[in-house]
Amino acid sequence: MKKIISILTLVLLSGFVATAQSNATKKADRHFNKFQFVDAAKEYLKLANSSSADLYVFTRLADSYYNIFNTIEAEKWYVKALGLSDDPELIYKYSQMLKANGKYQQSNVEMSKFASRRPADNRSIAFNKNPDYLQKILKKGKKFNIQNLALNSEQADFGGMTKNGVFYFTSGRNSERKTYGWNEEPFLDIYSVNINSDGSFQEPVIMNENINTRFHEGLVAFSKDGNSMYFTRESYYDRSSEKDSITKYQISHINLYKSEKEEGGWSLADALNLNGTNYSVKNPSVSSDGKTLYFASDMVGGYGKFDIYKAEINEDGTLGEPVNMGQKVNTEGQEMFPYISNKDVLYFSSDGHLGLGGLDVFFTRTIDGKQTPVRNVGVPVNGNADDFAFIFDEDTEKGFISSNREGGKGSDDIYAIKKLESLCDVLITSVIVDSETATPLSGASVSLVDEQGNTLLTKQSSEEGIVNFMVECETKLKLFVSSSDYESSSEDIPATSEEEINVEVALQPIDEIILANRIVLNPIYFEYDKSNITAKAAFELDKVVQVMSKYTSIVLNIESHTDNRGSDSYNQKLSERRAVTSAQYIISKGIDASRVSGVGKGESTPVIDCGDDCTDEDYQLNRRSEFYILSGSPKEDN
Repeated sequence: MKKIISILTLVLLSGFVATAQSNATKKADRHFNKFQFVDAAKEYLKLANSSSADLYVFTRLADSYYNIFNTIEAEKWYVKALGLSDDPELIYKYSQMLKANGKYQQSNVEMSKFASRRPADNRSIAFNKNPDYLQKILKKGKKFNIQNLALNSEQADFGGMTKNGVFYFTSGRNSERKTYGWNEEPFLDIYSVNINSDGSFQEPVIMNENINTRFHEGLVAFSKDGNSMYFTRESYYDRSSEKDSITKYQISHINLYKSEKEEGGWSLADALNLNGTNYSVKNPSVSSDGKTLYFASDMVGGYGKFDIYKAEINEDGTLGEPVNMGQKVNTEGQEMFPYISNKDVLYFSSDGHLGLGGLDVFFTRTIDGKQTPVRNVGVPVNGNADDFAFIFDEDTEKGFISSNREGGKGSDDIYAIKKLESLCDVLITSVIVDSETATPLSGASVSLVDEQGNTLLTKQSSEEGIVNFMVECETKLKLFVSSSDYESSSEDIPATSEEEINVEVALQPIDEIILANRIVLNPIYFEYDKSNITAKAAFELDKVVQVMSKYTSIVLNIESHTDNRGSDSYNQKLSERRAVTSAQYIISKGIDASRVSGVGKGESTPVIDCGDDCTDEDYQLNRRSEFYILSGSPKEDN
């Protein structure tokens, strides 16, 4: 897909241009500077195998192959260049090509070298924090089903999306167009395809001359109602170009245009006010409410080669000031092809975030004004090729991805995708230890409970005291932990999009809740006017079961109390039911009935004597159960 990057972007030329070109490289340089990388590679290859071979030639040859995604040859010639230089960007590109060729371990070695030379680079910081990222991405398994579309051709096809029953995409299949020196394929055009009722496609139709010109046209996006179409076009159309200060060649940029639907087709497109004379603006995407345009640009002030931006769409159709999406999204590399979904999830492609090779698709969203961590979409959407132009409907859980992966019909193909499982998940790693010695506790029961009190999953801790759960992002949960001879405990798990959460749960030895004449628990609260055991109450009562299982001499009496709402006689009967219910729960766990009794105290002994001025909290404190030891003790069992 490197050819598409340049067709819809400008790549930065090598830093050696000003100092190392010579008469011997003039012909090859001319092709390279005009982005004619196929011909450039042929000429540099001749020089690489001659006496003219040097760092400049090796680097330019490697970059030529890099730009046409010939990863095998690019890797080979980066090795040659790195034999004469330790330039960090060369190392980074080499590591990318190693990944693209499936050499993950070797790629990590080179990334370590890059990180040591550029420790402040965000790519280095991310790698140092998570050096095992490759295996973590691969171990998450398939999140999507993916299928090559029948309409793909032998040329580049990419950027597929649907709007109001029509499928739109970009293609180089028009043989009547001139070929482009980058990849020797025809210039790109935008096509539309009507969709049949069964979901199949009719024949692609090239859009009219108001949209397509003899220059490149690219990805499309639509307003909320579908009556405005945004798309990219090469700036040569407006006779706008910039002379490169070194090569003196005229270089075009990529601009954004908007066309309006009219009877019989689309209007002549107007350039957007975002466009500039010395930078590119491309890859449009419109938010579901139609109020924000997302795009990629290499305008001054960004963090890398291309960054993701957004701009407000004004009522008159003009665009507000561009806002950079910040360093959580943008890196020193390239971030492109933004897509904002109908649930405001921002998907984009990047070669700067940690991925599987080439461009990978990532996602993030804004919650309470903060950007959640950027996450890799995973396999099979991402692989070791370039994966880009990700489009996804969160409701139907279907969409499209473009890629130059092996097995396709052309240089770039469009693939239909269907979501199989949650895209965003969090790994909860809990470690269960003794509170006094910090010794890991094996065999502890750890339950994952949702906000409604439903137990989702229960596991036993390993010899190292570890239990892992994989849960969906932004889900509030609770861990309930119990172990013989220890007081049960719980831990809140906050809603988050972080990839991993580490939780340590320290259990206190059960003896610590035993006093001279009673067992001290967190209050056993009941719901108003009810005597049934809640999930929270059961969790506390299990501690009583643990004590009585360990110390068989203990005989217990349960006193249950109510608040002062209702009559004295009603509250007395309600408290008796609560006492019996608590006792029956303990007996149901295997404790002999002769060791447990219960008595109701009604409203006679409140914790807070608040009369008619009680708050809801006061009422709850007063409706409780307490546990008194009638006979027996830990000493008698020793």
